[in-house]
Amino acid sequence: MIGELDTRPWGTWQVLDEGDGFKVKRITVRPQSRLSYQTHEHRAEHWAVVSGKATCVVDGRVVLAGPGDSVDVAIGQPHRITNLEDEDLVLIEVQMGRYTGDDDICRLEDDDGRLSA
Repeated sequence: MIGELDTRPWGTWQVLDEGDGFKVKRITVRPQSRLSYQTHEHRAEHWAVVSGKATCVVDGRVVLAGPGDSVDVAIGQPHRITNLEDEDLVLIEVQMGRYTGDDDICRLEDDDGRLSA
C-alpha cells in the first residue's frame, strides 16, 4: 500500500508509487544489517543509492555503491543488499515486471530464519 511504512528486522521500506508493471520503494537499511539473499520470479529491480554505502551481491558478484550509484538486478538473479557502515543506508528501489507483490520472494539465505520452502 502506498505510503505505509513496513518495518523488517534489517530496517524499513515504504511504497512511494505503483502501477501496472512497476513499484517504487524507499528502503532504509540499518547500520550493520542486511536483507536476505533472494530471487524473484516475476520482477527485476533497479537500486539507486541516496545516502550511505551499499555492499550489494548480485549473482555472486560484489558491487559497492554510494550516493548517485545504481545497481540492476535481472529477473531470477540472486541478490542481497548489505549495510556494513555505521549510518543508515537509504536507497530507492524500482521494481519492474508482470507482478510486483511482496510474496514474489524466494529467500536463499536469511539472518532471521525466514527461508522459503
